[in-house]
Amino acid sequence: MKEIILVKIGEIVLKGLNRRQFEDKLIKNIKKTLKHLGEFEIRNAQSTITIIPEDDFIDLDDVCEQVRKIFGIVTYSRAAVCPEKTLESILETAPKYLAEQLKSVKTFKVESRRSDKKFPYKSPEISKETGAAILRAFPHLKVDVRNPELTVTVEVRDRNAFVRGAALKGAGGIPVGTGGKAVILISGGIDSPVAAYMMAKRGVRLTAVHFASPPYTSARAEQKVVKLLKKVAQYSGDMTMYTVPFTEIQETIRKKCPEEYFTLIMRRLMMRISERIARDKDCKALITGESLGQVASQTIAALGCTDAATTLPVFRPLIGMDKQEIVDISYKIDTYETSIEPYEDCCTVFTPKHPRTNPSLERVIDAEKLGEFEPMIETALKNLKVTYINTKED
Repeated sequence: MKEIILVKIGEIVLKGLNRRQFEDKLIKNIKKTLKHLGEFEIRNAQSTITIIPEDDFIDLDDVCEQVRKIFGIVTYSRAAVCPEKTLESILETAPKYLAEQLKSVKTFKVESRRSDKKFPYKSPEISKETGAAILRAFPHLKVDVRNPELTVTVEVRDRNAFVRGAALKGAGGIPVGTGGKAVILISGGIDSPVAAYMMAKRGVRLTAVHFASPPYTSARAEQKVVKLLKKVAQYSGDMTMYTVPFTEIQETIRKKCPEEYFTLIMRRLMMRISERIARDKDCKALITGESLGQVASQTIAALGCTDAATTLPVFRPLIGMDKQEIVDISYKIDTYETSIEPYEDCCTVFTPKHPRTNPSLERVIDAEKLGEFEPMIETALKNLKVTYINTKED
């Protein structure tokens, strides 16, 4: 029995005249994601994308595991292709294809969708006849139209008729690549990988910037960030990470700047460097994992001082979340266990004992001038380390 995957799109259908652009990008992302699994024919019609394996050896479990992580997909389902587009073929296919699921439940209902209005039976008739066929094959079942354990769906479309069970939840959002490009400032903590995931969900293509301060930070800390980005890349697609040598800058902050402003000045310099990289890579915004009030550098006043260091928009998708909400998402995308590995990033180097929580921008700027950082920024930008991130193990 031939199986395919039916993909339902969500808010893309609301994009009006731009809808085709979003659908084309989603199809392109699907093809790229599934390329390593085999050859597929992909069709798009009537708000449904059909993924048809062209090779018998393709494992649909593997395909579904990849499909569920593609942004722009609201639900997806494995479905059987009826040998013929006739009511008789539907009635024969439904009990056979869904036999295992039907054996394990006590109640069901049938929903039918007749996209092809030329089909000689209307949706209520299809549902009625299919339900009767299922009851004949499985007498223990009862019909429950309000709260069934299993909903059997019949779809009669332009070329074929399909039978499927319950739809599974997809990643949602909009296709990556439709929301522009932005730089994510990535550390080894819990927050920034979640921020990266959330902006990719809004269609943003990511470029990562990581700051390293050897010997205060280790090579393992950088490897940890690569592991985190590989997890994110399962949703966002491949990206490039630029590692910035930050030791000289941080040591200068410690030597020449007031201690209460250490973290703020560090964050401002990270913004300045990230903006240079962003503009060079045609990225239009910066992304951070900051949450309002989580630490001293994330008060309204402190964030204002940080933002003043860049002319690019700064996106903070976690700004209104508490820590548990962020942790819950990190579990969902499988970054939590890596994030808590004990390899510290440079954000924890030279942390002040009493950081200023309500800073004045003018005083922060005056304190920053004591370091004369511009030559160091230029040197750091000339010595970037480039790492290409994909989902492969090597």
